Amino acid sequence: MTPTIWTTSRFAGLSVVAAPIRVPVTTDGAHMIASEARARVKARRTSSSSGADKPKSSRKLSPPRASTAADDVLQSKQMTKHDRVLTLLDHREGATIPELMKATGWQQHSVRGFLAGTVKKKLGFTLTSKKADGELRRYHIDAKRGR
Repeated sequence: MTPTIWTTSRFAGLSVVAAPIRVPVTTDGAHMIASEARARVKARRTSSSSGADKPKSSRKLSPPRASTAADDVLQSKQMTKHDRVLTLLDHREGATIPELMKATGWQQHSVRGFLAGTVKKKLGFTLTSKKADGELRRYHIDAKRGR
């Protein structure tokens, strides 16, 4: 049973009647604290909505693809996109912008912004680039910090 309590207040000589407040009561008549009331509502929701009567999803899952050793290093759950880029740039041959885009899922302008803003300015690394004839530009960070 949930009794209804009406609240009133006086402000500048005017009486204001607020909407009714429903106060949860336990079986012995004592008022519940908020956490008990929330737990009761949550338990009621989970018991009334069983999974048996819900329709199955028609969405099909794609089969897992085989991963390579490079994917394992770059796609590790503990490794952030920031770390992925720095790992690729730290390799001896460096990395191209398309490789960095694939590793992070970023667009080209985001990768270039990360290289200029974070790698060079914030972290202070010396970023070098090389371009051989007919190849894409490869970026590499030197082992020691610049500045």
